[in-house]
Formats: sequence, C-alpha cells, structure tokens
Amino acid sequence: MSDSDADPGSDPAAPTRADLRLAAMNLLARREHSALELREKLVRRFGEDPPVAERLDEALAGLARDNLQSDERFAEAFVTMRQRQGKGPMRIDQELRQKGVADGLIATYLGQLDEDTWCELARDVRQKRFGSEPVESRRDRAKQQRFLQYRGFTHEQIRSAMDERSFS
Repeated sequence: MSDSDADPGSDPAAPTRADLRLAAMNLLARREHSALELREKLVRRFGEDPPVAERLDEALAGLARDNLQSDERFAEAFVTMRQRQGKGPMRIDQELRQKGVADGLIATYLGQLDEDTWCELARDVRQKRFGSEPVESRRDRAKQQRFLQYRGFTHEQIRSAMDERSFS
C-alpha cells in the first residue's frame, strides 16, 4: 500500500496522507507555520477522527523530516516580523508560546537582540505614536506607559523610552 492509499474499509472521502501533506505544503508556501499552528489549521479543515489524526501526524512528521516545516525557521521569521511591527519581547514570547514553539527556541531568537536594541525599539514606538515632546501630565505618562506595556515591553524598556533625555 502506498503512502497515499487509505486504509481498507475506511471512509473513501477521508483525506489520505498525500492530501494532508499537500494541504500543509500549500499553507507553508504562503508563510512559515509552527508545527502546532499547522496541525490546528489542518484539523479544522479535515477533522480529527482517529485515522485522519494518525495520517496527519505522519504527514507533519514527514514535512519536518524533509525540512519543509521548521519551528526554528518559524521562530526566527516570527520574531523578526513582530519586532518590525513594534512589538516587545514579552508579547513576542507569549505569542510564540501560544503557537507551540519550544522555550529553548524562544530564548534563542529573542536573546539575539540585546537590551539596548529593545530599549531603542520602545523609544521609536513611543515616538511614532506620541511624538517626541516631553510628557506634560501624569495621565499622559500613564497612557503612554500602558501603551508600551500592551506592546510587550518590560518595565526597564518602558522607563528608558519615557526618559526625556533619550530624545535629545
């Protein structure tokens, strides 16, 4: 029996390993996906009946073995993309965890940027949103701090971004 053949007696409409692999490759052709994210998308499309789930796991393992799906590539691309969007390390960390990326990969790719780079990004994000004028009121200062906190910057990075001397 070939990889694409269904089990004897199974539902003829059920997707084969080849169907699942092709659907996964189509998703991967658009952008990198984590293994968990890819699995969730395919489960939504094809269901999770026991024979389908088994074929899906086999197809995903084959994609990883063939280096067509890589959590490392996904983490690297995701960190770069989110940093360009002005997101901080805490937010990126949380999002990667939700996508099933291993802690070691998260630490590796977030750790490639030093604290000064994150502080500079926080300053740039603040300046782009609120301008470079000094903050006049406590209310405005709190508003800007909440914005940066929501973006995922640490307290130290926010403190650095709010330091008026950093705008001279």
